[in-house]
Amino acid sequence: MKSFTAIALENFPLIKPGDNIAKIIVEAARKNGLEIEEGDIIAIAQKIFSKCEDRIVRLRDVIPSRKAEDIAKITGKSPKFVELVLSETERIVKASREVFLVEDKRGLVCINAGIDKSNVKGRGNFTLLPEKPDTSAKKCRSEIKKITGKNVAVVVCDTYSRPFRRGQVNFAIGIAGIKPFKDYRGKEDLFGQILKVKNIATVDEIAAAAELLMGQAKEATPVVIFKRLNNILEFSEKCTIDELRISSEEDLFKNTL
Repeated sequence: MKSFTAIALENFPLIKPGDNIAKIIVEAARKNGLEIEEGDIIAIAQKIFSKCEDRIVRLRDVIPSRKAEDIAKITGKSPKFVELVLSETERIVKASREVFLVEDKRGLVCINAGIDKSNVKGRGNFTLLPEKPDTSAKKCRSEIKKITGKNVAVVVCDTYSRPFRRGQVNFAIGIAGIKPFKDYRGKEDLFGQILKVKNIATVDEIAAAAELLMGQAKEATPVVIFKRLNNILEFSEKCTIDELRISSEEDLFKNTL
């Protein structure tokens, strides 16, 4: 039977700027009685990369621009917070009392540019997303191989809202060592029909599965190790999260929102 195992690392330490994430993961795994093995896929919450890379901002230090003050009147948000969002924004998709939706500098379309207060120590402190999540993933993957000698894949994930659906889901925002899709196009279904559009974003499915164990509150389990998934998914040295992004011409929903 097809199966895989997903294991959340318990008692994971709080991350500080400059920490070696890979070393901490390997040590935490061993303390959990677990060894990193060839072909493991490691899903990691972006928040620990943000902390490690010192992507923490004190809101009181932010000086709002005139543009931020104008948008704050529209959204009802603090001008300082709006300025923080603008500093991470490529373009504003929608600014209203209901939502402040932007395309950030990484090409992610998300609320508040992914800036978050949850699980951040210090009143008025916020984390920004890692500057280059793919680079964060690649560095972590490389360090894990140096420490263990094992070839693994890394998926950096974060939680986002979705159009036309209630609730949030974990998505991949950075990857290393794994193809982001499992492509069924051109293959036959049970009745010999040729599939035309089935191109499954498996790294997003990994991220969503990982969130079931990570949680969002005080679980303190930001790392989930998947075993035996490499028998189903394909590893790759050449991959990037940019492959999941689509152009405005391809976007089926652009004229519906």
